[in-house]
Amino acid sequence: MGSSDRAAALEEIHAQVRRCQLCALGRARARAVPGDGPVDSRIMFIGEGPGREEDEQGRPFVGAAGRLLTTLLRTIGLDRRDVFITNIVKCRPPGNRDPLPEEIEACRDYLVGQIALITPAVICTLGRFAAQSLINPQFAISRQHGKPTRISGILHYPLYHPAAALHQASLIDALEADMRELGDLLRRELPGGPARAQHA
Repeated sequence: MGSSDRAAALEEIHAQVRRCQLCALGRARARAVPGDGPVDSRIMFIGEGPGREEDEQGRPFVGAAGRLLTTLLRTIGLDRRDVFITNIVKCRPPGNRDPLPEEIEACRDYLVGQIALITPAVICTLGRFAAQSLINPQFAISRQHGKPTRISGILHYPLYHPAAALHQASLIDALEADMRELGDLLRRELPGGPARAQHA
């Protein structure tokens, strides 16, 4: 499938997300937040769920946590526009509470479809819910952050969620150190550069 066909298929998934009523979050949202970034990105960042500003704008990671993520990306030479960013749930949980298992499950096919179309070389999970959904249901972020693992040919790299670092200052040093290690890892994994994948 060529890049334009994959982009069209990705946009169809995003249109489905915007119409979605599979769980109660769809009835409470202002806007669904499918994700954004190029379909040929080699790196995906996957967080937990939209917050208030994301719900208002329909874009992921546009609040304080998003600004921190953008800053961290710059420290390792990445431009936010070159990575694909989304969440495991596409609508804001009320009051920014944790997503419920049934809400994560309702969104799972959308996320699986996004990953299948983007075919990233590296998936960076942000926070424990993304890591538990994509790496291991028993994942412990405090012990396993910054430890990459390969699943179905894709390197998964778990990071603390930027929002957690904003609320708990002791985590920022660990998040910054893990990002530096991510930069080193990307230079090893993606010698041609992180910006775009090549598809036939």
